[in-house]
Amino acid sequence: MRCVIARFPFELTKSEVQQAMKGIKPEPITGESVVIGRRSYPVKQVGEVITRQDRRDFTAFEVTRALTRLGFTCQAVPAPVAPAPLSPMETASALLGPAAQD
Repeated sequence: MRCVIARFPFELTKSEVQQAMKGIKPEPITGESVVIGRRSYPVKQVGEVITRQDRRDFTAFEVTRALTRLGFTCQAVPAPVAPAPLSPMETASALLGPAAQD
């Protein structure tokens, strides 16, 4: 399949992407990710490997779009979870601070 990443055309197939990522250790995921085989990789890491370009040269959206069209499962950035609100007793305790020790 022909796709354009960072203004450069690439002819990619699903098997070529799988082969390129074989043996590469996934980096910690902090943004968008893609599942290749049984591993989840950051989209930018996969883009860097398959295009041989610096990660700053392309967007995660460009790579996500190409990988989705190839049939890979891409996942968006998980939404941050808001902390549970404190009860009135917990709020008062936090305001007073730790107990004094003699």
